[in-house]
Amino acid sequence: MGTRERPIDRARRLTAEQLRALGRELHLARIGAGLSLRDVAAAAHVSHTEVWRIERACSPTVRVATLGRVAGIVGLALSVRVFLDGDPIRDAAHVRLLTRLHARIHPDLRWRTEVPLPLPGDRRAWDATIGGRGFVVGVEAETRIRDAQAVVRRLNLKQRDGELDRVVLLVAGTRANRQAVRLAMDDVASFTIASRDALLALREARDPGGNAVIIL
Repeated sequence: MGTRERPIDRARRLTAEQLRALGRELHLARIGAGLSLRDVAAAAHVSHTEVWRIERACSPTVRVATLGRVAGIVGLALSVRVFLDGDPIRDAAHVRLLTRLHARIHPDLRWRTEVPLPLPGDRRAWDATIGGRGFVVGVEAETRIRDAQAVVRRLNLKQRDGELDRVVLLVAGTRANRQAVRLAMDDVASFTIASRDALLALREARDPGGNAVIIL
C-alpha cells in the first residue's frame, strides 16, 4: 500500500493547482479585455509585478481580496468555497487517547493507525483498526464532542463504506463529552455494547459483538 498523502501536503498541492488555474483565467481575461498589466495594477491598487506574479501563480500568499479585485477588473467574479475532503488532522490529545485504548487491548490483536477506507479516491481513514480472529473493529477517537449526532452519522457512513464488522467510538472521559453522549442516546442506539463490556472483550482478544462507545 502506498504512503498516504499528509493533509497539509495535499492542501498545499491543491492550492498551488488552483492558483495556477486561476492565474491562467485571469491572464486570458485580461488579454481578451485589451488591458495591460499596468492597467490592471493601477485599478487594483497593486504593482504590475504583483499582477504578473498572480497570473503565473508565483504569489502563493496573495490575499483573497486582491484576487477578487483583479478578477473584477478583467470582467470575472471570484468565487471561493470550502467542502469536506477527508478527515481533519489530529492533535497530541487525540494521539494520547488512542494510546490509552491501545494499552488496554490484548497484545495479540492487530493495531493499525490511519487506515484508509478501501474506496478509490476516498480521503477518509479510520483513526485506528483492531483486528482479531474473524473480526475487524474500526476506531474513531474524539477528544471533544460538539455534535454527537453528526459524529454518529459520520461513523455509520464510514462503517458502511469501510466494510468493517464493528465500530468503536472512542471518547475522552470529560464531563462535557459524557453529557453530549447522554443527550444523543437515541442516535447512539446502534452502539449496543457497553463501554465496560467492549473493553473486556478487547482485553481478552474477543469480538466485542457489536458497535460500542468507549469512554476513557
